[in-house]
Amino acid sequence: MEYVQERIATLHAFGGSGGSGGSLARDATEAVAETTVVVPMTAREHENPAAERVLSELETLEPAPAAVIVPVRADADEIDPFRRWLESFALPIRVCWCNAPAVETLLADAGLANGFGKGRDVWLALGPAAEFGEYVVVHDADARSYEAAHVRRLLAPLTAEFEFSKGYYARVEDEQLYGRLFRLFYAPLIRTLSADHDAPVLDYLEAFRYALAGEFAATADLARALRAPRAWGLEVGTLGDAFDHAGFDGTAQVDLGRHEHDHRAVAGDTGLEGMSREVAAELLRVLEERGVDPNYETLGERYLAAGDRLVQQYGADAAFNGLSYDAANERDQLARYANSIAPPGPDRRLPRWRDAPFEPNEVLEAAQPWQASGPTGPRRSERIDTGAQD
Repeated sequence: MEYVQERIATLHAFGGSGGSGGSLARDATEAVAETTVVVPMTAREHENPAAERVLSELETLEPAPAAVIVPVRADADEIDPFRRWLESFALPIRVCWCNAPAVETLLADAGLANGFGKGRDVWLALGPAAEFGEYVVVHDADARSYEAAHVRRLLAPLTAEFEFSKGYYARVEDEQLYGRLFRLFYAPLIRTLSADHDAPVLDYLEAFRYALAGEFAATADLARALRAPRAWGLEVGTLGDAFDHAGFDGTAQVDLGRHEHDHRAVAGDTGLEGMSREVAAELLRVLEERGVDPNYETLGERYLAAGDRLVQQYGADAAFNGLSYDAANERDQLARYANSIAPPGPDRRLPRWRDAPFEPNEVLEAAQPWQASGPTGPRRSERIDTGAQD
């Protein structure tokens, strides 16, 4: 059994109650009523089994969350059926159509129309989320193993006066190791930089067992302090702001067990290779802003050496657990990701919500054009049958 504490507080699921017993767990249960849950989705999540499981699990929370905001990126002909599906769940759902024409206009008028992606979608929801509740929980919609207890686990540290908590979990599926971008890019890059620089921010970033997990919780005050990158650098950018706002003493990470996710291909702009460029840019920006000056001429080569050592360690771990492991494929990924290591480009992060040029309610009004023709009516307590649309 493993009890190791990192530089940040690490809350383990030792078995038995699995984080569901004790006074801290009871406090977390009560805190759900003061919490906004944010679940970003794109058109591919419409009636997707993983997203269906997430929403169905959230229905079981007692008490119910203060709100569940679903920032959705979808085409105009997709948003109405998507919205009706979301509103069929017995939840206090607020659908936020992130690319609604009025949202695009609002952002353009404020000079914020440069680029879109997951980070921008989550940012649009964070402002309203911080208004609805004392706490904000954010998680992805593609976990086929999702449980409502994850909300309570992420909240538990916040009820103990921490300001930020991050989920971590095992990524072992189909008898092999996943979590590839974290294992093969983030971990060896941080290890390389830590060998050359004595910087607290590197100690902080290295303390997270799964820094690229999409699951985190924050106080409303911290949520208003996040400068979100627009796309896949969201998780790393969030850690940089959490370091400034919460620091080591105000940060915790929580064991969420074992997750099964959808998987991306490696190659191409839409695969892990493309994601690595955005993660690299935000990670290196976080470090440069906090006094780390990487030697980019040699960083790629030293990253590959650190990655090669980790491949040996992953291979031994896989063999010990009877898992299949393709070391050649893993080294091929290292070579692809190494091309992403370069000085960060222009800063296109969105502003902190406490400095935003418009109010959260303006976003919700712009993102809900259907409200202009009247309320949608009371939400049904029972689920509609969507089987005919499968």
